[in-house]
Amino acid sequence: MKTKFQLSLACLSLAAATSVMAAGEATNVIFFLGDGMGPTTVTASRIYKYGEDGKLTMESLKRTARIKTYSLDGQTTDSAPSMAAYMTGVKMRNEVISMSPETLPRSSNTSASEYRNGAESTCPATGNGQPVKTLLEYAKAAGKSVGAVTTTSITHATPAATYSHICNRNGENAIAAQLVPGGTGTGAYAFNTALGDGVDVLLGGGTDQFLPAKRADGRDLTAELQAKGYTYVNSGTALSALNTATTTKLLGLFNPYLMNYELDRAKPANNINEPSLADMTEKAIKVLQKNSKGFFLMVEGGRIDHALHNTNAKRALEDTVAFDEAIKRALGLIDLKNTLVVVTADHDHTMTINGYSHKGNPILGKVTDIKKTTVNKTPTLATAADSKPYTALVFGNGGVRNGVRDDLSTVDTAADDYYQEVGVKLGSAGAYPETHGGGDVMLFSDGAGSAGFKGTLDNTKVFTLVKNALGL
Repeated sequence: MKTKFQLSLACLSLAAATSVMAAGEATNVIFFLGDGMGPTTVTASRIYKYGEDGKLTMESLKRTARIKTYSLDGQTTDSAPSMAAYMTGVKMRNEVISMSPETLPRSSNTSASEYRNGAESTCPATGNGQPVKTLLEYAKAAGKSVGAVTTTSITHATPAATYSHICNRNGENAIAAQLVPGGTGTGAYAFNTALGDGVDVLLGGGTDQFLPAKRADGRDLTAELQAKGYTYVNSGTALSALNTATTTKLLGLFNPYLMNYELDRAKPANNINEPSLADMTEKAIKVLQKNSKGFFLMVEGGRIDHALHNTNAKRALEDTVAFDEAIKRALGLIDLKNTLVVVTADHDHTMTINGYSHKGNPILGKVTDIKKTTVNKTPTLATAADSKPYTALVFGNGGVRNGVRDDLSTVDTAADDYYQEVGVKLGSAGAYPETHGGGDVMLFSDGAGSAGFKGTLDNTKVFTLVKNALGL
């Protein structure tokens, strides 16, 4: 039989646990999404930047979980339904953005004819599903400020899943139109009224979707948004000079479509006037955190995915490190006592680390044989069955380079434009042929309301945990 003291301790423990899990604990949420950032990419980026014994900022967050990413119709998901599952708690088909499960991205399950014409949407006005409310929309309805930041186009699948509802992710001109309060469009091009007075901060690429030249309706959405009170910036210099204290609505578009890879952006010789993801994140937080009711911000490291599709590991790792720097910058600007931080990925890729290299061997280098060293203790390269060396990072599938394996003995595999070798050959090298991977991804979390982020979770469960943390 328990003593009164033991019972009292048990009650205190229960009360403490209840307090930790209390709904509405978080005033703010920052949801970081590394597109395609599977476990191997995280590990390789850590080794690339800090060595085997090091640690990324995201790995310093207190809570960890494993996330299942399959979509309604796919063992391997694409970005649209996976991010939408995080944002809505609903499984949907590949290519569908924040719509009900019955929504089709094409005329039938067996048809190759998608509901789009280039960037123009042809989604039916009725009879093809219903919008499903997103975390950003819940936050906006609660009076919070909201924002989306990305290194892709602001109308790309991941950011779009926070604020848009459309049957096919590729109708990006319609997705852009849904952002303009009181806009003149109809159907899929109509303003998403669930956004109230609009998304408060939008930073990324994608001017093509906002300017008349690439739009069938001829609308200048940048002008329309400025007329609604948005400050518009289109360069890293302009964003740096922005006074966040006097800015309430912010639109920043820094590239016609996708922003540059970090590896290229950061080189002074390239003279690329785009902000870093960390800089965009900082400006977004400073604009949004002026709201006493709190904020919801989504930050995407989107080009990790594209470099992996190209089997270009170096750019993927550089973009992952830049994504991690954005997390570090954010943590220096917020208080975890009232802010929930979630870091995860929408899906995996087919990259893996193979061989038995010596500790300290460059992760972008060729595999060394841990069982062999030369007389002067220099590691010896491991070789494959064809007697040629191979790299530590390889892909399960991807673009074709040559019919016969290259002899990598004198090749600089850490060069910017080196494409890793692949197992199953698909398409042409440099044309995004590598597929997503269907494996589970990692989630890191900290701050207010983070106690429930543990174990193996479906991506739809993340929605519930974030929503509860905000008390919505």
